[in-house]
Amino acid sequence: MLRHGSRSLFNRASATSMRWRRQFSTDLPVETAEDTKFVESWKKMNPNMDPPKTPSAYMKPRPPTPANIPSKLTVNLVLPYDSVLSSKEVDMVIVPATTGQMGVLPGHVATIAELKPGILSVHEGNDVTKYFLSSGFAFVHANSVADIIAIEATPVDRLDPNLVQKGLADFQQKLNTASTDAEKAEAQIGIDVHSALNAALTG
Repeated sequence: MLRHGSRSLFNRASATSMRWRRQFSTDLPVETAEDTKFVESWKKMNPNMDPPKTPSAYMKPRPPTPANIPSKLTVNLVLPYDSVLSSKEVDMVIVPATTGQMGVLPGHVATIAELKPGILSVHEGNDVTKYFLSSGFAFVHANSVADIIAIEATPVDRLDPNLVQKGLADFQQKLNTASTDAEKAEAQIGIDVHSALNAALTG
């Protein structure tokens, strides 16, 4: 009796969860550039006036998810003032997410990750190129494209260990002499960034 009752409850719960499960982005059809819902609403309210363009009208349609996983990951690394990597095909990247180091391979599930100061590793066969990122976001798309948006990105081999050590000591001194919360926060940010720089050089 109890066994049959629990089975009935489980079946009902499963059916309900399947009925109300939200679709993943990879399950949705490819979007068109035109915002059809907005246009329909506009025509109802203003039938004699053409609707204005919305941001989605200027965007390229989202590409469909490929049936097979590509052999390469396409990476874009963009700064406010430069494009460091543009449509570069690689084997893997490892990004410094706030939740920890995150490896991205072709076929990775669509993800948005906030980045912390740390190392971005770009793997191409046996070659590994490392960049120090100050902060930013990584957008991993279902079509094996990764867009990495950062404030600053510097090749690790261009970092000066002496300047990093000096900066770390300076900010530690500032933290010791800080008298306001703002000064303490600013000094702590400097310590965190220079500690990550130091780890990039020694790790």
